[in-house]
Amino acid sequence: MAVYGIGADRGMSRPMVRILIDRFFGALIVLSVMMAAIPVLVLLLFVVIKGLPGLLTPGFFTDPPFPQGVPGGGVFNAIIGTLEIVVIGSLLAVPIGSLIGIFLSEYGRNQTGDVISDVLTGLPSIAFGIFGYTVVVLTTHHFSAISASIALAVLMLPVILRATESALLLVPQSLREAGLALGAPRWRVTLEIVVPAALGGIVTGALLAMARAAGETAPLLFTAFGNDIVQTNPFQPMGALSLTVFRNALVPYNNLQDQAWAAALLLVMLVAATNILARLYVRRSQH
Repeated sequence: MAVYGIGADRGMSRPMVRILIDRFFGALIVLSVMMAAIPVLVLLLFVVIKGLPGLLTPGFFTDPPFPQGVPGGGVFNAIIGTLEIVVIGSLLAVPIGSLIGIFLSEYGRNQTGDVISDVLTGLPSIAFGIFGYTVVVLTTHHFSAISASIALAVLMLPVILRATESALLLVPQSLREAGLALGAPRWRVTLEIVVPAALGGIVTGALLAMARAAGETAPLLFTAFGNDIVQTNPFQPMGALSLTVFRNALVPYNNLQDQAWAAALLLVMLVAATNILARLYVRRSQH
C-alpha cells in the first residue's frame, strides 16, 4: 500500500508540474507583450497630448497653411494631397499586385518571385523615392503628385502581393478540385471560386499597404515636394500630412510645431482607422 501511495503521489505531481510550467511561460509571454507594448503606448500617448490641442484649433481642417510667423492656418492642402496621392497610388498598385499574387500562388510559384518580393519588401522607403525621382521627375522635369503616387505604388506592391499570395494559399485545395471536377477551366475556377474565398485577406493586404503608404515621408521629398496652396492637379507639386510633419518640426515657430504634432496625430488616426476597417472587413467576411 505504501508503494502504491508513493506511485499515486508521483502521478499526481506530474500534471501539477505541467500546469505550473504552462502558467510560468504564459505569464512570461504576457510580460513580453506588455514590455513591447509599453513604448508604443507611451509614444501614442505623447502624440495625443502634444497634438490634440492643435487638432482642435479652429481652421485646422479647413484652412491652408499661413506664412511662417503668422498665427493660425491649417493643413487642408495636406489632407487633400495625402488622400489624392494614396488613392492614385492604390489604383495603380492594387490591381497589379493582386494579379501578380494570384499568378504566383496559382500558376507560377517559384523561388525567383519570392526572392524579388522579399527584396522589395526590405528596401528602405527612400529607395522608392529615388526611383520616382529618376523615372518620373527627371523625365517630366518637375515635381508632381503623380510621381509620388508611382513611387508609393511600387512601395505598396510587395505588401499587396504577399497578402494576396498568402490569402490564396489558405484556400482549401478541395475547392479548386471541386471546380475542376465540374468541368470549369482553371482560370475560371481561380477567378470565380478561389479569389472570392480569399477576398478578405486580399482587401486586408490592400488596406494595410495604403496605411503604410499614407505615413511615408522620404518618397514624397523626392517626388511631390510639397505645396502650401490647395492643389488638386496630380501633375503639379502637392502637399501631404507627412511632409507637413517633417517640415514644420524643423522651424523655430511654436505654432507650426504644434501644427506638426496635430498633423502627426491626424496621420496616426487615419492609419488606425484603416487598420480597424481591415479587421472589421475580415471579421465580417468570415461570418
